[in-house]
Amino acid sequence: MSRPKIAFIDLAAQQQRIRPKIDAAVKRVLDHGQYIMGPEIARFEADLSAFCGAKHSIACSNGTDAIALCLMAKGVKAGDAIFCPSFTFASTAEVVAWLGATPYFVDIHDDTYNMNVDSLRAAIASARAAGHNPVGVITVDLFGQAADYDAVEPVAEAEGLWLLCDAAQGFGATYKGRKVGTIGEFTSTSFFPAKPLGCYGDGGAIFTDSDEVNEVLRSMVVHGKGEDKYDNIRIGMNGRLDTMQAAILIEKLAIFPDEIDARNRIAQRYSNALSNVVTTPAVMEGCVSVWAQYTVRAPGRDRAKVIAALNARGVPTAVYYPKPLHQQTAYRHYPSAEGGLPVSERVAQEVFSLPMHPYLDEETQDFIIDSVREVVTAA
Repeated sequence: MSRPKIAFIDLAAQQQRIRPKIDAAVKRVLDHGQYIMGPEIARFEADLSAFCGAKHSIACSNGTDAIALCLMAKGVKAGDAIFCPSFTFASTAEVVAWLGATPYFVDIHDDTYNMNVDSLRAAIASARAAGHNPVGVITVDLFGQAADYDAVEPVAEAEGLWLLCDAAQGFGATYKGRKVGTIGEFTSTSFFPAKPLGCYGDGGAIFTDSDEVNEVLRSMVVHGKGEDKYDNIRIGMNGRLDTMQAAILIEKLAIFPDEIDARNRIAQRYSNALSNVVTTPAVMEGCVSVWAQYTVRAPGRDRAKVIAALNARGVPTAVYYPKPLHQQTAYRHYPSAEGGLPVSERVAQEVFSLPMHPYLDEETQDFIIDSVREVVTAA
C-alpha cells in the first residue's frame, strides 16, 4: 500500500480540526457585512495582547507592511543605517531600502541562526566610520526562536539605537520568560498562511507598549488619518487587515498554545533521533521556539543529492535560505559588517528544512527520520 503524500506544512489537518468554527466565523462577517475594520479586528487585537502581553496590538495587512509602518513611525530616511541579519527573507531589508535608508548586514550564530552581537558591534563601528547615521536594529527571530536579546539590547541601548523585533517566524515564542511581542520598542509579525499562526491570505501585526507609538501606528495604517479619515495628519498607507482574516485568526489563535506544545514535542523527537546524523537546531536555555521551520545541516554531504534522495522517497524539504541577502543582486551593493559574514555564507550552502507542523503524526515522522538517517549516512 502506498504511503499518503507527506505535507511539508499541513494546513488541511488544522482546518479539519476547526472547520466548523471557521465556517461560523466567516458567516458572521458575511452577515454583518463590515468587511473592512469590522468588529473582529478589535477583538483579534485584544486577543493578541492577552496572548503575548503587549499593551497594544495593531493588526495590519502583512508582515512586510508591519516592518514598514514601524520604520515610518520612526521617521527613517536617507542617510540612516539600520542593522539586520543577512540570513533572512528579503522583506527585513527591503523596507529599509524602500525608505532610502541603508540596510547594514550582520552575521549570525551557526547554532541558532540568529544575529551575532559581535558582528553587530563591528557593523555599527563600520557604519559610523563610513559616515552613516546608525538609528536602529532589526533582529529576526528566525525559524521560530527569539534572537539573543540579553546580548543585543545592551548594545542597542549603549549606541542609542531603537530595536525592532522581526517576529514573522517567531510570534508565540518565549525568551527567558519574556513573550515575543513584549521585547524592543516594537515587534512585527506575519500571518502568512505558512507561519505558525497564519490566516487564509495575507496579514500581520505590530506590538508595542508605547501609547504614543500606538497612536501613530493606528493613524498610519489608515492612510495617516486624524480624527476623521478625510483629515490626513501624516503620510501613511493602506495597511489594514481585512475583517475576514481577523475572524479566521481569532479561531486559530484560540488553539495556538496547544499547537506550540505539539510543535515542541515534534521538534524534540526530531532532535533526539537525528542529532547524531545531522546538525540539529539549538534552542537557547530558558527559551521556547515555535518552530516555524525545523532546519538541519549535513556538513560535508552534497545537499542537492540529499534533498533529491529524500524527495524520491516522498519526503518534502525546503531550503531557507539558499543565498544570504548580501549576496543577492538587489542587495549586494549595501554594506556588511567588517570581517564579512562567513557564517551566513556557509550555512546557506548547508541548510535544509524538514516537514514541521502540529499535526505531524509519529508514524509519518518516524518515516521521515528513518529516511533522513539512511540518506545522509549513504551520501
